[in-house]
Amino acid sequence: MHNTSVQYDAVINRCRDIFVKKTHDYGSAWRILRTSSLTDQIFIKAQRIRTLEEVGESKVGEGIEPEFIGIINYSIMALVQLEEGIAAEAEMPADRALALFDRLAAQAKALMEKKNHDYGEAWRSMRVSSFTDLILQKLLRIKQIEDNKGKTLISEGIDANYFDMVNYAIFALIKLDEGER
Repeated sequence: MHNTSVQYDAVINRCRDIFVKKTHDYGSAWRILRTSSLTDQIFIKAQRIRTLEEVGESKVGEGIEPEFIGIINYSIMALVQLEEGIAAEAEMPADRALALFDRLAAQAKALMEKKNHDYGEAWRSMRVSSFTDLILQKLLRIKQIEDNKGKTLISEGIDANYFDMVNYAIFALIKLDEGER
């Protein structure tokens, strides 16, 4: 029997650990990025995953797992930027950045739990490649909303798409941890 909540926490803790270490190494340099730049960074990662899924080989020696982790962390950074605004200077205290990471990761998990209840864990029957495609679709939606200056007529906003990408990438990592390719 799978325990989605425990598996979810294990994945987010891996992402958090990398976030902490990179914050130590680089500080909060990402705070100067516009959300459109973060969207493009996530797009590069998702496109690389898709290429690796189709080609089946990596020339730089890294698989798709680090890319899914990057999608999660960059999506959370983008959510911070939407909330806090773009910083003129990069410095954000590490403890503040981590507190924001934790709060937004908790919001993503709460959303996952609600949707997981309503959809009956349908994601467990999906392929990892479908999560890749859904992430790419969300990125195209975000780019369109960004091109429309954040205005939508009926659709969810940019933040909802970032939260969905966090959850799709976590589902993909859970499936990969379970040995599915």
